Amino acid sequence: MRKLYTLFILLSAGDLFAQHIPFRLTEHNNIAIQAVLNGRDTVQLMFHTAASELTLTEEAVQKTRSLQFTGSADSVKSWGGDAHSSRISEHNTLQIGRVLYKDIRIAENRNSGPGTDGKFGPDLFTGKVIGIDFDKGRLLVRSRLPHNIRRYDKIPLRVQQDMLFMEAGCIAGTDTLRHSFLVHSGYGGGILFNDTFAEENRLGEKLPVTGEKELRDSFGNVIKTKKALLPLLQIGRTALPNVQAGFFEGAVGRQKMSVLGGDVLKQFHIILDAERRFIYLRPNRRSQQSQAPQLSPLR
Repeated sequence: MRKLYTLFILLSAGDLFAQHIPFRLTEHNNIAIQAVLNGRDTVQLMFHTAASELTLTEEAVQKTRSLQFTGSADSVKSWGGDAHSSRISEHNTLQIGRVLYKDIRIAENRNSGPGTDGKFGPDLFTGKVIGIDFDKGRLLVRSRLPHNIRRYDKIPLRVQQDMLFMEAGCIAGTDTLRHSFLVHSGYGGGILFNDTFAEENRLGEKLPVTGEKELRDSFGNVIKTKKALLPLLQIGRTALPNVQAGFFEGAVGRQKMSVLGGDVLKQFHIILDAERRFIYLRPNRRSQQSQAPQLSPLR
């Protein structure tokens, strides 16, 4: 009986041994994590929920001592444009905390979040549950969902080209709109609407415009946006008032997608299930959620 009881305790406590990865939330709302390449080069990597492989900037590559580039690839994509050619380094090791990842491919590109040397995405933790705790500044990588998962809103994910999309509700003028957003921790702002959605719903007329801004993705693609204020954004049961928003001008002929960025994401405890079928969200201490009633049913 004692052996069975001990086994039950060990099984119940299995995720006590989850990997805890400390991170720093930058002033640009990016998640920065220290890592070591090939046992020699210390780098600051951005955890980027819209990235599909490990990349380093050209500037960071020049400072490394352990990387060897043996080829190139034309299929490296960015969220702001088409595929690009990048130098590729194969068979590297990556150490994050106490865990060593082997046989890692690294691609070179132009940009990353300010103050970081490159980025990696959820695919590094394939088959694992990923938790993002902004209150404690840590990622939690584990084998199963936490026991308190019922306290979270469960929202379906749509996966497209290794990128994760979820739906949220928006107020634009007198309209309540359902829209799909790319979950993008690499973008430090609130939300971006794609140009088709902005045009069809006349966001330039319905939202107060406060200015203009130019964004550049990893390969220097320029995307011009108008800055505006969204009266209300509803994610699950949480309503966020006065969200900084933008809508695209340009990027004609490129990938066009709406983005949910770090200024919104940092207001939640976030859990991605192991299959990337659902995202679980619960407001945290940073949340600026409204006490007003929820929006009318989304349509």
